[in-house]
Amino acid sequence: MDRWAGRVALVTGASKGMGEAIARSLVKNGMVVVGCARHVEGMQKAATGLEGEKGRLIPMKCDLTKTEEIESMFQKIKEQLGGVDVCVNNAGVNFYQDCKTGPLSDTKTLYDVNVFAVITVSQLTIQSIQERNRDDGHIINISSVCGSTVHADVPCHMYTPTKQALNAFTEGLRHELRKEKTKIRTTVISPALVDTPLVRGLFDASFFCPEYSLQPDDVAAAVTFALSAPPCVNVRHICLHAIHDSL
Repeated sequence: MDRWAGRVALVTGASKGMGEAIARSLVKNGMVVVGCARHVEGMQKAATGLEGEKGRLIPMKCDLTKTEEIESMFQKIKEQLGGVDVCVNNAGVNFYQDCKTGPLSDTKTLYDVNVFAVITVSQLTIQSIQERNRDDGHIINISSVCGSTVHADVPCHMYTPTKQALNAFTEGLRHELRKEKTKIRTTVISPALVDTPLVRGLFDASFFCPEYSLQPDDVAAAVTFALSAPPCVNVRHICLHAIHDSL
């Protein structure tokens, strides 16, 4: 991680759960981390707690369903920090709904956050890298095991297509960056159930068991693993399961 010391990382959904763990890990590894979320109170507390670490955490408020707010955030980062070198698209939403009856308003929110925000943040990150004539950078997209499998008994059949779309977008982006012979890398990280406030709010004890679930720090470790690979190595996909999970 030494080569990323002092570089700027943007972590979406950084106010809690996996995003907070990822932001903390990158700060401790010396990066300047912009954490974005709709609510910044938790990030402000985390930023205070991280004072004295190698890097620092800068909270920014942003509603990822609004493209103009994402663009405004990138402009602020450009003015204050120069630009974004690494983005971790962690923010995501899920709803307990099925394909037959899922409300269209909820479905739109799923795609706005899980797909369109990822596309916008990724494109603006690449633009930021290239306009500064940097030849390296990293796009890391947090997906799910649902991105490769439609689970029969998991109640997230409207969520699953968004993660499959995210995976396809990331692979298409990788091909385009490779064709341009850049050293900007792309990684998809696909965890199974992670013990986060989102998951605890969605599933009851009949399906979710903390003892058989991943922890946010496990996902953060996967992010630093991908970033730490030699510049000539692209860790394209990491799939994470707790050792005794059943997915």
